[in-house]
Amino acid sequence: VTGAGGLFADLFDAFGSINTKLLQTTLLVVAVILIFVYRSPILWILPLFTAGTALGLATLLIYLLAKNGVIDLNGQTQGILDVLVLGAATDYALLLISRYREELHHHPSRYVAMRATLRGVIEPIVASGSTVIVGLMVLLLSDLSSNRALGPVGSIGIASAMVASLTLLPALLLIFGRWIFWPKIPRFDDVDEKLSGIWSKVGKFVERRPKPIWITTAAILVIFAGFAPTLNTAGLSQSQSFTSKTDAVIGLEKLGEHFPSGEGNPVEIVVKSSDIAPVSAALKSLPTVASVVPMTGFDPATKQPTSDVVIVDDKALIYATLNVAADSSAAKKAIPGIRAAVKKIDPSILVGGQSAIGYDIDVASRHDVRTIIPIVLILIAIILGLLLRSILAAGILLVTVVLSFLATLGVCAIVFQHIFGFAGADQSFPLFAFVFLVALGIDYNIFLMTRVREESIKIGTRAGVIKGLTVTGGVITSAGIVLASTFGVLGVLPLVFLAEIGFAVAFGVLLDTIVVRSLLVPALVRVLGPKIWWPSKLRLQKD
Repeated sequence: VTGAGGLFADLFDAFGSINTKLLQTTLLVVAVILIFVYRSPILWILPLFTAGTALGLATLLIYLLAKNGVIDLNGQTQGILDVLVLGAATDYALLLISRYREELHHHPSRYVAMRATLRGVIEPIVASGSTVIVGLMVLLLSDLSSNRALGPVGSIGIASAMVASLTLLPALLLIFGRWIFWPKIPRFDDVDEKLSGIWSKVGKFVERRPKPIWITTAAILVIFAGFAPTLNTAGLSQSQSFTSKTDAVIGLEKLGEHFPSGEGNPVEIVVKSSDIAPVSAALKSLPTVASVVPMTGFDPATKQPTSDVVIVDDKALIYATLNVAADSSAAKKAIPGIRAAVKKIDPSILVGGQSAIGYDIDVASRHDVRTIIPIVLILIAIILGLLLRSILAAGILLVTVVLSFLATLGVCAIVFQHIFGFAGADQSFPLFAFVFLVALGIDYNIFLMTRVREESIKIGTRAGVIKGLTVTGGVITSAGIVLASTFGVLGVLPLVFLAEIGFAVAFGVLLDTIVVRSLLVPALVRVLGPKIWWPSKLRLQKD
């Protein structure tokens, strides 16, 4: 069973597993990581319960909006929502619990410790969530309804994650008390356990050789970024959209061996009845067109087709069958030539059908990339500048994340072609990858730099960045692993687009947490010293 109906049936089967297979796999992966991070048989339940509650709240709100026709939904958006909310809520929970454990060593009362915790994490969590929400809401400027839908849907998910992490989770931690951390219960002893261990060694490494570190890491990122232009974003046909060959895909391949590949999905041209002959002649002269026939009638009495051309309101429909698959890149490239040929006869002629729709979607995707990416960068720069009270720090952080994004695209170009064997990437892939990687990637720099600024006020910038790196290294890396794992779970669905987005975000987040946030940014701050805070007064601090 093949054709358009067979392909859609296979797509529905793939999206039908989102509610079960994807969600179950994501929850299992997050649970395993949290158990490993906390090494506690109980504590991991609280952040996972909080994340699940956030997803439930987001789903309820989105359902009400969709039911009342405010937003449109599709399976792709739903899949991304699940992993986005679970990943973000768990990240915020990791940051809060880590700071709470730290404060429990400094305060005898867990309530006082929680107040100190919230003072320390509200700003970075709200700034982080706001950055992602801003990046997602800019998708409302998209020409494509599928992209526009992800804006409010993802934003509601992130807002729900923030609210649950800053209200429900602190309440649960206070209710259960210190014993929830068993077997490693934090006591009131004023000991900062984070100042020893592997991140202390990383901090000392950055402290000793900051200049070689930032130059080397930046050079590696630039090399990978050099492969970004080789990423094939010409789009995927429906038959190339599956990670495995389905019935419908195999059927289309067999049909293509014996008939024109565009059979069954011709280009549809609406013309005046008087233009049928000249338009047909113009279409037949094009090398990509295999045959041209007008739409003819059907006799309901005999249940047989007739030779009479159907004319409605002095308009006729002409079918132009292409000699290439209707959903292929070659078919989409043929549309401008077809439109140019027929509009010479009459500018009011309309050219539609699957190939034309695919071409128009590609045009809209390219417009979205040119429009949305600059706006997202400007808005994120403003948020960073306000948060850190520094134009220079905001600019440097933004440049590092963009460089990380381009490096990720370069790696994707290599992996998609030579390892996964994908035919290419969708036109909208760079936009989705950018919004998620830049908005989510900047989170980890926010977590780091807000703590660095806090410590810089106390002990100076160069010492502050080393302490900030040391105390946040473990939790930020854990958060990155959680988010990378949740997006990586998208690979369990048999759809190339979601598999590519999952890989890109997973790899990009790990690149941000392990290289950019752990080495490149701290090394740059160490080299620049107080100047990083320009133009705020903190730049005048002696270091």
